Amino acid sequence: MTNKAKTLASSKSSALTQQKALQKKSAKPKLLGQTPSQTVGPFFAYGLTPEQYGYNWTAIIDSNVASAATPGEHIRIEGRVLDGKGDIIRDAMIEIRQADSTGNLKPVKPGRISAEEAPRIDVIVTMRGMLLHAFTRIYFVEEAASNKADPVLSSVPAARRKTLLASQEKPGVYTFDIHMQGKDETVFFDL
Repeated sequence: MTNKAKTLASSKSSALTQQKALQKKSAKPKLLGQTPSQTVGPFFAYGLTPEQYGYNWTAIIDSNVASAATPGEHIRIEGRVLDGKGDIIRDAMIEIRQADSTGNLKPVKPGRISAEEAPRIDVIVTMRGMLLHAFTRIYFVEEAASNKADPVLSSVPAARRKTLLASQEKPGVYTFDIHMQGKDETVFFDL
């Protein structure tokens, strides 16, 4: 056999060996574990609210959003996140963003950001089983004139607007439940 024929035969043998190896690999693929984005948590709970799950370290956040020295009307919003049957979703996490009483981003009762926009709090809902966050808003029922002029709130069908309104239970305390599904489903925005 010539050197050229030996090289060709060796190349064919090597190619067949590689092909068999690939077939074995494809027959038994290596399975990787799921990533947090595939299982959707509730991984955030361990770091953000560990006491709720019985861990003995301190949370990096708490329910006090504004210090006593923060100017503006200090308020408290109480509420629940509910499923379609009305049951509480215990591992939901709420993130908020709002303007303060002068329109700046600080944590007190929000003021108007512009003449067209009503005072509001932007809300993001995250929980186990949700692949994407849900975005909604909290408007204040006593801000009727501002709410009527708000272009986003006005774009919501009139019968559904009530799902975006926090009711004032007593001075400085509001109630706002988020219904993920069902007849009282909160309006969510596609951002």
